[in-house]
Amino acid sequence: MFPFFVPFIIVFISSICKGQHDNTCNVFPKDQYIEVGSSTEIFCQTSCVNGKVFWTLNNEKKDESLSKTINSTHTVFLLRNFTSPSATLQCHSAHKQVLGGTIIRAYSKPSNISCHLHYKSQEDVGVPGHFTCRWENQINPSVKINYTVLYAQPSSVNNWSEICMSNVPQCTSKDDKLERVIKIFWSNKFTVIIRAETAAWEADSDPYEFYSSHIWKINYPEVAVTAFSEYLLVKWKLNQGQGRVPEKRHCQVKYTKASLSKGDTSKVLDQYLYSEGPWNTTIEEVESCMNYSIRMRCALDNAPWSNWSPETTLLTKLNKKHVMLHLWRKVTELGKNGKRKVRVMWMDIPSTCKETMNYTIKQIPLMTGNYTSTSCSGSTCDVDVDQHAHRINLTVSHDEVFTEESIYVPAIGETGLPKVTDIQTSNDEGVIAVSWKAPIPPVRGYMIDWTQNGIQYYWRESSFTNTTLDDLLDKKPYNITITPILDDRTGHSTQALQICSRVGDPGHVEIKDVQFYDKSANVSWETKSHDACSGAVISYMVFYKDQNGQLNVTVDGNYVFLKDLTPDTQYTVYVEAKAHTGKTRSKERIFRTTLFDPRLIIVLSICGSIIILLVLSLGLFCVIQWKKCSKKPVPNPGHSSVATWLSQSQQKDVCPFQPYNNPSDGLVERVYTEETHEAFISSIAADSNGNTAMEQTQEYSDSTMTHVSAVEKNRQAEHAETHFKSSPGESAAFLSTESRPVSPYRSQSFVESPVPRTSKQRKQASGKQPEKTTMKTIYVSLDMFEPADVW
Repeated sequence: MFPFFVPFIIVFISSICKGQHDNTCNVFPKDQYIEVGSSTEIFCQTSCVNGKVFWTLNNEKKDESLSKTINSTHTVFLLRNFTSPSATLQCHSAHKQVLGGTIIRAYSKPSNISCHLHYKSQEDVGVPGHFTCRWENQINPSVKINYTVLYAQPSSVNNWSEICMSNVPQCTSKDDKLERVIKIFWSNKFTVIIRAETAAWEADSDPYEFYSSHIWKINYPEVAVTAFSEYLLVKWKLNQGQGRVPEKRHCQVKYTKASLSKGDTSKVLDQYLYSEGPWNTTIEEVESCMNYSIRMRCALDNAPWSNWSPETTLLTKLNKKHVMLHLWRKVTELGKNGKRKVRVMWMDIPSTCKETMNYTIKQIPLMTGNYTSTSCSGSTCDVDVDQHAHRINLTVSHDEVFTEESIYVPAIGETGLPKVTDIQTSNDEGVIAVSWKAPIPPVRGYMIDWTQNGIQYYWRESSFTNTTLDDLLDKKPYNITITPILDDRTGHSTQALQICSRVGDPGHVEIKDVQFYDKSANVSWETKSHDACSGAVISYMVFYKDQNGQLNVTVDGNYVFLKDLTPDTQYTVYVEAKAHTGKTRSKERIFRTTLFDPRLIIVLSICGSIIILLVLSLGLFCVIQWKKCSKKPVPNPGHSSVATWLSQSQQKDVCPFQPYNNPSDGLVERVYTEETHEAFISSIAADSNGNTAMEQTQEYSDSTMTHVSAVEKNRQAEHAETHFKSSPGESAAFLSTESRPVSPYRSQSFVESPVPRTSKQRKQASGKQPEKTTMKTIYVSLDMFEPADVW
């Protein structure tokens, strides 16, 4: 190690001498390479500062005990056990000023060397002519390393000869000289070293010593395999030349199923060879009608293994010992025809077997003993039995009877047979655990059968009161049945409640409707489950977001009311259903809130429509009332039952409008009814002074009442000459008052308006005394409407 530090000491002394004349600071040596795990010293020139200095390695301050001050101008730092690929070491003043630094890189020498002699091809014999070595080295990708493999004979260890060169940690020699050297020194040791060189450093590995026979890698053997009904026979041989080598050999036979299932692994047989051959071995632990792959490798004693031989695949034959039927049955309820259908099931012979099997089922009623035979194919067969107990036998044959088994079918309601109770089931990650309570009488075991679709059944026998079912279809419902088994019979079956192999995620969530307003929205959805084993939803979480961020709300039902939304803003909403086993989410739905609440517009529209209808109805009512009062036709007195005219106050109640614009313009101001007429006649008859009727009526000459005097025989003629024709109802007014009931209108009739009398005429009339005067009351129309409407 001392020669290694000589250059550093020289540089150190020169720097001291130079430092006396130069007030500078620096770190040396620069860009140093050291071997991984070794130590080195780094110097810091401190002539430019006063006081102590400290060191940092990759910006991490190092302990002061690693630093030592030589004199007032230099400090040395001891770097121990350096293992990093590279690091930056810096020297700092007390004021944290960087005085200088250097980069230190580590290199490693080659290690873990392994070499072997081998043949160029599988057909080569004799002493191998190729030499290959491999090693490990810490490689920096940015640095190019040249490797050289050197060997030396035992007598001249320091006289190294080159075998091969490479830029990667592997090298193969193809020199014919090496083959001659191996033959000469077959029983002697060889020494090999690996030299690594770069532009900055050089390192040799530790010497690797070996015997030629210990690194000889022979070729793999030639293998032949033959299948028999109970085993496989494996034979092999080595190439000529290798068999003449006086060394002990050992070989390995590895066999495995061609298609590995869960739990299957490769198996290896070790065989030691001492003779010249031929060599063979048998493989007995193989399944019937199964493809197996066989490979072999061999090696000399203390030498590396050869490569594995190519795979040899062979189909094993059917082994009679392996035929296990595991016979079982499933019995249905008694049908209307008095028969029960029994599905007989057994473990089928593998379809890969070349042998063709014949299956025969015998149905034996225990009451009679007579049986019927049925030929079946496959691994299931359906037969019919009645309500009595039966025994069913299955026979499997191929040229000869392979095996025969039987199963018991109890009678309906058969007493004395055991039955399990209190079946409990649970599932966990695709595995169903089943437990039950054993019956009181002891049983030999239990048969557990299960099915997912009622077509394909699986069954298993157990001696315990619990079992686990695996290799199930994921998230499928299963029906499980437990049946006790006796020595020669079976008990009654008990079926457990249906259970899923694993409960899945909730069903698909679909948003059905979104009703949005200005500041709120109603969102409704539904969950559709297409799987019987979907998880039950425990809650829903509704996520809605706009450009400002996302919010969520949790609900139990399938409806939510979102409030405090921003008007005229686009929102995205989706629903997430959560169950104990997982969660599912719906597709996103986009909606945009309105600027105003549409419900307010609807309410205003409805209220406005109601107000308009009320105004129109009131106006229409007023118009109708006005028309009734202003254009009311004159009623026919003959059809009226009114006894007296309504008073003024009553008329006002009937019609709020005043029908007369100018009462003085009417044709008649006063109307005298029949009572007035009778009073008038009575006054004439009671006049003791002998005044005529015309004289008494003189005071009415200027009034609205008109008197018409005529005899009864001329009444009809005058009526015919009038301008208006009376109706049949009106002609009844001319009947005498004695023959009609009292009515204020009975004597009314239509007559022509007489010519107004002059005073002279009244005087002449007053001078005459008629023998009998009959007063007639006429009907007068009031000017309620237009003058043209009076008739």
